[in-house]
Amino acid sequence: MQDPIHGRVWVLGDDVDTDQIISGKYLTIIDPQELKKHVFEIALPEFAGRAKAGDLLIAGVNFGCGSSREHAPQAMRAIGVGAVVADSFARIFFRNAINLGLPTIEAPGVRALFEAGDPATIELKAGTVRNDRTGRSVAFPPLPSHLLDLLEAGGLVEKVKRELAAGRSAA
Repeated sequence: MQDPIHGRVWVLGDDVDTDQIISGKYLTIIDPQELKKHVFEIALPEFAGRAKAGDLLIAGVNFGCGSSREHAPQAMRAIGVGAVVADSFARIFFRNAINLGLPTIEAPGVRALFEAGDPATIELKAGTVRNDRTGRSVAFPPLPSHLLDLLEAGGLVEKVKRELAAGRSAA
């Protein structure tokens, strides 16, 4: 994980639920590379074909509401989303995304600062999101160190794998 994170912005509105991120009809797909082909088919139909690794998602309130499915953040991570920043998140989505290694930042007021295609910079440790076109920014409480550690490791599973490997090599 890099800090700061730089990327091109895709903008979403309020109440983007997990069915809009990845439709329920794709929940039998377990291969992230196949799953990413269907991300945002409902909310941003052009996204899967035009998104580039490192692109950022900026959204309004209650992002990730709805069903508690890991497929949604998993598909975004597979397509290369650099981070998701929203005015607010559904709690279970927020935690699923962090556990899967997808930077997820709650920054009230962020949606109002961006238009689609704007360049942005996110400073996780400093707690800022800046629109590099306008210079406007919003602050957020920096993520706690244990969540930054999860993101740095690539998610919870990868962090546990590293810790287990380190424990075996130390023995």
